[in-house]
Amino acid sequence: MDLFDIKILRVLQKDGRASFQSVGEQVGLSLSACHKRTRALEDQGIIEGYRAIVSEEKIGFGASVYVTVSLADQADETLARFERAVVKRDEVQECVLMSGKSDYLLRVICDGLGGYEKLHRDFLTSLPGVSSVTSSFALRTVCRRSHVPLQDN
Repeated sequence: MDLFDIKILRVLQKDGRASFQSVGEQVGLSLSACHKRTRALEDQGIIEGYRAIVSEEKIGFGASVYVTVSLADQADETLARFERAVVKRDEVQECVLMSGKSDYLLRVICDGLGGYEKLHRDFLTSLPGVSSVTSSFALRTVCRRSHVPLQDN
């Protein structure tokens, strides 16, 4: 990546709907050069996609819960079965395999305590291989970023 690519990424992280013409003007490239570079960034997997950022709270998901999950064992099949099950639920906004005390950290959204109780009872504790679940409710989101920091080369 060169400086133009970094500039393109900065613009698109702020406005993923910006036209190639607009991006090109902001970074000092022609429309065709900007289009070619953006497509190359997409083809390389540097740009993974474009999406709208939706307010979870305004559409009824007022609770964000961080859940640590420990599994009964670390066998590849146990991990794979857990991961296959967890990715099927849209309430699970993020799931990462962790090092340390617990195996996974999930961020789930729900409509409040009752919604989380149902999700906990009907889904989280019945996931394949789960031995323990610990939940922490987010009280307030201080920042929620959708961009990554980019350094000039």
